[in-house]
Amino acid sequence: MTGGPSTLRESRLAREVGVRTGAATAVSRLPDPDSGESLERSIAAARDALIGLQSAQGFWLFELEADCTIPAEYIMMMHFLDEIDVGLQEKICVYLRRHQAIHGGWPLYLGGELDLSCTVKVYFALKLAGDDVAAPHMVRARQAILARGGAARANVFTRIALALFGQVPWRAVPYIPVEIMLLPKWFAFHLDKVSYWSRTVMVPLFVLCTKKPLARNPYGIDIQELFTTPPWEERHYFARRGFTNRFFMALDRMGRTIDPLIPRAMRRRAMNAAHDWVLERLNGEGGLGAIFPAMVNALEVLVLMGVPPEDPRRVAAKRAIDKLLVVTPGEAYCQPCVSPVWDSALAALAMQEAGDAQAHAAAERALDWLVPEQLLDNPQDWQVQKPKVRGGGWAFQFTNSYYPDLDDTAVVAWSMHQSRDPQKYALNITRALDWLVGLQSRNGGFAAFDADNTHYILNEIPFADHGALLDPPTSDVTARVVTALAKVGRPQDAVPMKRALAYLRAEQEPDGAWFGRWGTNYIYGTWSVLIAFEEAGVAQDDPAVRRAVNWLESKQNPDGGWGEPQDSYHDRHQAGGPAASAPFQSAWALLALLAAGELESPAVRHAVRYLQRAQQKSGLWTDPRFTAPGFPRVFYLKYHGYCAYFPLWALAAYRNRASASRLK
Repeated sequence: MTGGPSTLRESRLAREVGVRTGAATAVSRLPDPDSGESLERSIAAARDALIGLQSAQGFWLFELEADCTIPAEYIMMMHFLDEIDVGLQEKICVYLRRHQAIHGGWPLYLGGELDLSCTVKVYFALKLAGDDVAAPHMVRARQAILARGGAARANVFTRIALALFGQVPWRAVPYIPVEIMLLPKWFAFHLDKVSYWSRTVMVPLFVLCTKKPLARNPYGIDIQELFTTPPWEERHYFARRGFTNRFFMALDRMGRTIDPLIPRAMRRRAMNAAHDWVLERLNGEGGLGAIFPAMVNALEVLVLMGVPPEDPRRVAAKRAIDKLLVVTPGEAYCQPCVSPVWDSALAALAMQEAGDAQAHAAAERALDWLVPEQLLDNPQDWQVQKPKVRGGGWAFQFTNSYYPDLDDTAVVAWSMHQSRDPQKYALNITRALDWLVGLQSRNGGFAAFDADNTHYILNEIPFADHGALLDPPTSDVTARVVTALAKVGRPQDAVPMKRALAYLRAEQEPDGAWFGRWGTNYIYGTWSVLIAFEEAGVAQDDPAVRRAVNWLESKQNPDGGWGEPQDSYHDRHQAGGPAASAPFQSAWALLALLAAGELESPAVRHAVRYLQRAQQKSGLWTDPRFTAPGFPRVFYLKYHGYCAYFPLWALAAYRNRASASRLK
């Protein structure tokens, strides 16, 4: 045998991603950084290219791509409603067929293993669209599904979708009656105890799973060939994961037994509560929660409520979904959401680091666009836990008024404070920091959307087989908040910042890295924390900083870059690599080392050379791989902007620190 598991993984990645370990991910287009002039050319080219992508309104918006589950669900939605756009459907099918992997199925990220749930949905979507089951790509997919136990082994969300199409019995999905809407706050499960994304997905599902509508499915398509045991004979839809999970499964069975006894008046009251909750948060053309799964569920609930097609609410709900489509002449796919606030704030930081008048002007156009996007006094779900805190956050998307997030808010405040005229944004910054501090969790950390969303026992309920029900504090978000607080330096924030720094110290891994919840992975987390430590005044010879530097330097590839696979979310041994160098991860590592005082280190100089060699003729960088988890292990994302603004930021930061060092 000539190669072990690592070799096989790299071989597969080379075939499916088109890169190899130890080699730059892009053909060299610009000179090596042997002179300051070369570095300036690299920065100027990247700056000009990024400015060229800025919208006339001032924001930046890059594509946000997920796995093939989302476009497959778009086709399923069309057949559920019998509203089929044949031309669009075929373009989505082209995209789906192109992304089939060598293992016969569809992964959650480029180069990943087959994901059963994703593959079942894609197969169903292609069959709904008319693909012949005898076609080679369908045969390969079907064989791969059956080899892994068949569609009965798919996750809960997939089985709910199949139940709505009459492909599995309703006992194949968790018992989630609409009466959950009436549970008191002290009860073990309550909507306020789960994350924002769970809430927005679940409430319309309560309605669908209670009323159990059947998809219109105009061509009568089924996928019974994907089951090893006929679905109505299958007795093992739920895995038993321990005592707590078995207890919840017993409650699930009890609920099904007593369901017929629920008074009609109670059901009607619960149904009205669910309808009201959804209608209050429909969010116009932003869509419920501004995320695709919640939007689709909401649209289907509107149809179930009898809302006619011409009703403005239904028109807006459908329009919200269609605005997520990316359509080209040859193919199409659907994004899970859009990221204009995140893209704009990060691009503004890169422009500020670039530092010339043209770059600052571009950053300020973005910040001016962001000003009216701040969510101040309108109703927002986080207020349930923190009713006395004033609003002041930004959402991730264009419109998501109930759900601002702390990560975006911290980055926007950071960028506003280091603009050429921070006083112009003084009120925005104050409101942002007040809100951030108000949402600190009891353990000192900060989560993405809520405070103390840590009811971990709920991850054992049958519905939560994806393990992404909650929104606990994380190192990366906490680090971003610390950076913003330290940048501004208000005296009243000293105690919250001290608590947050203690949380970050406690979260450091033994090898020196930090976990990256919202970016891949330990490189992202370590970059986030080292930036925060520098801003907060943590000494560069602090043991935590030294351990992090040693870890980063040990993970640098021979070509000067860094690469970390999504597999590191499954296997801690793959933290930091090995994987082919990626421009975005290399930029994070370079920024982290600079923050730790490693300006003169060979690792930093080697990283700068890598980024310049990997720069494209366009001035930007490219990499086909995914950049972040939506939810580790179950859902991943490719931020197309990460190869645009992070390398520029890193190169400009190196130039600025080198120039400052020479002046000392």
